[in-house]
Amino acid sequence: MEHYHGVGIVYEDNHLLVVVKPPNMPTQADASGDPDLHSTMKQYIAEKYQKPGAVYLGLVHRLDRPVSGVVILAKTSKALERLNAMFRDGGATKVYWALVCREPSQREQLLEGMLWRNEKQNKSYICRPGALRKDAKLAKLIYKYIGKTERYFLLEVELLTGRHHQIRCQLSDMGCPIKGDLKYGAPRSNPDGGISLHARRITFVHPVKKESLTIE
Repeated sequence: MEHYHGVGIVYEDNHLLVVVKPPNMPTQADASGDPDLHSTMKQYIAEKYQKPGAVYLGLVHRLDRPVSGVVILAKTSKALERLNAMFRDGGATKVYWALVCREPSQREQLLEGMLWRNEKQNKSYICRPGALRKDAKLAKLIYKYIGKTERYFLLEVELLTGRHHQIRCQLSDMGCPIKGDLKYGAPRSNPDGGISLHARRITFVHPVKKESLTIE
């Protein structure tokens, strides 16, 4: 895999650029002023293809700053428009790996609940029965137990909805916070500033070629 400023490049054609975001890198520019994925990959295209003017590169979806893994970028407005519609309509399958601090009670489970986002805290919460908020949204995922290390447990998670901090919140709510995720109950941080949540695989239909693509 080719790397550019710490970002892995796993797939590229005339329409798409698919990369692996490292942990603790913002997907797009934020108040921190730290190097972000979107700007970094625009610079990559400008250098590789010797483009002197503004580079077009659309963000199809995002990962939280502490999360690593696969991110799709669109090199044309047509590709971005079609991919946005596909993601909005649930046409993409996203699978994550999460290293959690406690063994789950079941080997495989559908987690389903109502999530609400606290904007001030930049944190999501599960709504309990009888305390449902109007701004809460349905959140669904399926996890499978894969294995363990001496201290941690590896889960494969398939997202069925795409809510703010969904995996982090739902795994924490069942008593299995993600390693390094202080915001959702992990006892200590990771040395790299990220959390042990990785967007491992994504399956979608190419917006122009119309063939199924799986990037892992």
